[in-house]
Amino acid sequence: MRKFILRRLMLGVIVMFGVALVTFFVARVIPSDPAAKWAGPRATPEQIAKARLELGLDKPLTVQFGKYLMDLLHGNLGYSLRTRRPVALELMENLPATIELVLISTFAAVFVGIPLGVISAKQKDHLVDHLSRLFSIGAVSLPTFWIGLILQLVFARTLHWFPMGGQLSTEIKLTMEIPHVTGFLIFDSLVTGNFVIFFDALWHLVLPGITIGLYPVGLVARMTRSALLEILNEDYITAARSYGLRDRIILWSYALKNSIGPTSTVVALSIGYTLVNTFLTETIFTWPGIGSYVATAVIGLDYPAIMGVTIFSAFSYVILNLIADIIIALDPRVRT
Repeated sequence: MRKFILRRLMLGVIVMFGVALVTFFVARVIPSDPAAKWAGPRATPEQIAKARLELGLDKPLTVQFGKYLMDLLHGNLGYSLRTRRPVALELMENLPATIELVLISTFAAVFVGIPLGVISAKQKDHLVDHLSRLFSIGAVSLPTFWIGLILQLVFARTLHWFPMGGQLSTEIKLTMEIPHVTGFLIFDSLVTGNFVIFFDALWHLVLPGITIGLYPVGLVARMTRSALLEILNEDYITAARSYGLRDRIILWSYALKNSIGPTSTVVALSIGYTLVNTFLTETIFTWPGIGSYVATAVIGLDYPAIMGVTIFSAFSYVILNLIADIIIALDPRVRT
C-alpha cells in the first residue's frame, strides 16, 4: 500500500514537472512581448528594456525556467501582466465562485447519479432502465456550452424563470452590501443572515449548476449501474437471495456498499474534470470564477495568469487522481 502511494506520488511529480515545462516554453513562443505589456501601451523603448530586465526576460531560457520552478515550489505563480497583481492572489479571489459550481456538481453526482444508477440496475432492461441510460448517455455526450445555451434560451429568455447569468442581480449589487467572510457568497450570506442575497444567489446558481452537473450525474449513474450489475451476479448475492432477504436490502445494503469503490473513483475524477472545465460554463453565464478569469487572460495574452491557472488545474487533477487511486487501493478485492 505504501509503495503504491509513493509510486503514484512520484508519477504526480513527473506529471507536474511536464506540465510546468510545456506551459513555460509554450508561453515563451506566444507572439507577444510580455515586457511591452508590463510596461504599458505607451511605453518607450527604454521602459520596455527596463521591464525586460525586471521580469528576467534577458536571461537564458534555462535560467528563466529554473527560477520559474523555484517560484512554483514557493507558491509563487507570478504576476499578471494585465493587473500587476499576484496570480495566486487573484486565483484565490476567483476560486470560491468556481468551487460553488464544483460542489453543486458533486452533490448532484452523489445524490442523483448514484440513486439513478441503482434504480437502473434494479430495473435492468425495463423502461426505467432504458430511460436512465438514455439520459446518462445524453448527459455525458452533449457539449457543455450547448446545454448552457439551451437552458438560457428556454428558462431565461423564453420563460423568464431564471436570470441569464451573473452571480447576483444588478439591483442587489447596487443597493445592498455584499457580505464577505469566506469568499463563498451563499455561505457568507447565510451565516450573516442576509437571506435576500442568499436566495438571489441560489436563484442565479440554478442554471449554471445544472449545466455543470449533468456530466458527472450521467457518468456516475452509468458507472454505478455497471458496477451493480456485475456485483449482483456474485455468489454471495445469490446466497443472500436464497436466505430469503429482500431485494431492497440486498441491493442497498450489500451490493451498493461493494460498488462504492469504483463509484467513488468516478466521483473524484468528475470533480477534477468539473474544476478544469468550468471556463465554458462560467463564460456563458458570466460567472465570476476561475473560468472567466482565464478567459479574460487568454483574450489579453496574459501568459502568467494562463500559466498559473494551468498549473493550478493540473495540480488539482493530480491530487484528485491520487485520491481516486487510494480509494481503489483500499478495496480489498484489488489489493496485491
